[in-house]
Amino acid sequence: MSIDRDLSASIAVTRFGLGAKPGEIAAARGDPAGYLRAQIRPAGADQPDGAFESAAQRIADLRQFQAIRREARQAQVQSGVPIDPKADAKDDPVKQARNLIRDDTGEEFLARMRLAATTDAGFRERWALFWFNHFTVSAVKLQTAVVVGPFEREAIRPRVFDRFENLLVASTMHPAMLLYLDQAQSVGPDSRVAGMGRAGAQGPKRLNGLNENLAREVMELHTLGVGSGYTQADVTEFARALTGWSIVGPNEHPYAAGKTPGEFVFRPGFHEPGARRILGKTYAEGGIEQAHAVLTDLARHPATARHIAVKLARHFVADDPPPALTARLEASFNASGGRLDALAATLIDSPEAWDPRQRKFKTPYEFLVSGYRAAGLAPGELKQVAPVLTGLGQKPFSAPSPKGWDETAGDWAAPDGIVKRMSWSEAFAQATAPVAGQPLELARNTLGARLSPAVATAIAHAESRPEAFSILLMSPEFQRR
Repeated sequence: MSIDRDLSASIAVTRFGLGAKPGEIAAARGDPAGYLRAQIRPAGADQPDGAFESAAQRIADLRQFQAIRREARQAQVQSGVPIDPKADAKDDPVKQARNLIRDDTGEEFLARMRLAATTDAGFRERWALFWFNHFTVSAVKLQTAVVVGPFEREAIRPRVFDRFENLLVASTMHPAMLLYLDQAQSVGPDSRVAGMGRAGAQGPKRLNGLNENLAREVMELHTLGVGSGYTQADVTEFARALTGWSIVGPNEHPYAAGKTPGEFVFRPGFHEPGARRILGKTYAEGGIEQAHAVLTDLARHPATARHIAVKLARHFVADDPPPALTARLEASFNASGGRLDALAATLIDSPEAWDPRQRKFKTPYEFLVSGYRAAGLAPGELKQVAPVLTGLGQKPFSAPSPKGWDETAGDWAAPDGIVKRMSWSEAFAQATAPVAGQPLELARNTLGARLSPAVATAIAHAESRPEAFSILLMSPEFQRR
């Protein structure tokens, strides 16, 4: 498909990237595909600005909060005086600790959104966000809310142009994933610790038994995909192989020499002994290496290549992705051994990805980010974006399930959602139009060759600059990419 360079530059910035900043389409015009390829780098994605704690430190903070809460409840019981729920946080150690955890997580989300709004490498950031959504960890419960940001920083961003296998292993072993999918306390039914419990010997206070959540989601969501031929027996056997993958406890030493509380640890006593047979292959007993070997084979499985190819094509190009594009991405994945930098280059070089038709409707996060980019601004406070995203159905760091956020138009283009987008656009335009530039110039900088005559005319005839900017934000060309 042959399209002119002006349109290609607009597609490079608004489809592959996160929306145009002032001057960005002009910067891509000389070589739109080269502009994107230059954003691929071995170091991975950029990190949000800020001195944020590691996952292990956040887990330690959470445990301190939980200890404070237990002590406060014990004191309440002993005194017989109920704690006033309206008490000022400065006088309440429980609220102080809880607010500290909440504020740290919120500031990290704000830093991440500021990065998206200001980066000169929009494709690199979109690529990172795709993989974070693929390996979803969500803040739907407190123990994972504190580690969602560190998970993205530590497991995902450094490896988005690495081999898929390395990204898979890093995400599976990360404390956030182990907590989110309840793997940390999974115990093999014939493990040494389970045997001690049955014998009445001293063992863990709580034996939760075998948990299959992580094994199932790795197979269903992260690698093979639904309908790829694995069975429930494969899931169970993989779950047994994963037993022992856990995190260091707050006062733990026997299994954790040289480890910090909150870090990954392998617990031999929790591990289910014996060989495992998964997808027709036998994996010998090998402790921590048994599950690692399974992950390696899952990463290299042909079904994984197909699953990843379809998801990438759906994210970047169309809800119903072109078969030729998915086939090309699948072939690239297999030929390169799952190299994600090669996969990104294949996407850029695929003619289907440059189809002028706008077939992707922006998620709320993409919409707000692209609005800030159009204005040449970034959010200054969390309260400017978090309530809006929550109202639009995409609460920060809180995907509703391990599947992550859906990316099809049907989930985001409902009438109620459109009305809420319009309300935000009007308020945002009112606040930012005075510094955003002349309306028609702003529209051309934002959409380039995608600016339609009808929208250009409506902007030119608007009664005020805020009205002109809100028309741009709500135009079909801006809402889609």
